[in-house]
Amino acid sequence: MVVALLNLAYFVVEFAVARVIGSVSLVADSVDFFEDGALNLLIFFAAVWSVRRRARVGHVLAVIILVPAVATIWIAIIKVANPSTPSVVPLSVTALGALIVNLACAAILVRHRHAGGSLAKAAWLSARNDALANVAILATAAVTLQWASGWPDIVVGIGIGAVNADAGLKVWRAASKERLEARSAQP
Repeated sequence: MVVALLNLAYFVVEFAVARVIGSVSLVADSVDFFEDGALNLLIFFAAVWSVRRRARVGHVLAVIILVPAVATIWIAIIKVANPSTPSVVPLSVTALGALIVNLACAAILVRHRHAGGSLAKAAWLSARNDALANVAILATAAVTLQWASGWPDIVVGIGIGAVNADAGLKVWRAASKERLEARSAQP
């Protein structure tokens, strides 16, 4: 539950900053925070459900993970027409805050990464991928400081979307495996 609340709270912070400075990568990451908050709330409640029902929820969560990827692509397409440079200081500070939140979430979830099937896998992959995305956003800020361009932000935003798409596919596969195992375990 703590992981869900941390993600939902930082979604609000990061999305607000992203809108003010016009950053594709921060919008992508903020939408991902919202997705992670929803994901972890579902995982919290699904812990007491049957394996078969958790597998179904795993499929739903896989689709939810793909939402930030679609949002990122849409925003990137719009931004390509006018690749304005995001403000470096708010970009850096917000990305650093996001990294701290994601590392805290990953530390909480690391012990569950191999247990609990698709749901635990979804939570762990999301936290891990988010921390990696935040490092990439910090690198984007450094590049943008050197060369005033909106393109690094667009490229990293698309990269975040690609990582989310990959995680969504992994969770889908894990949920499919759980569902098959649940069916074969039934008499």
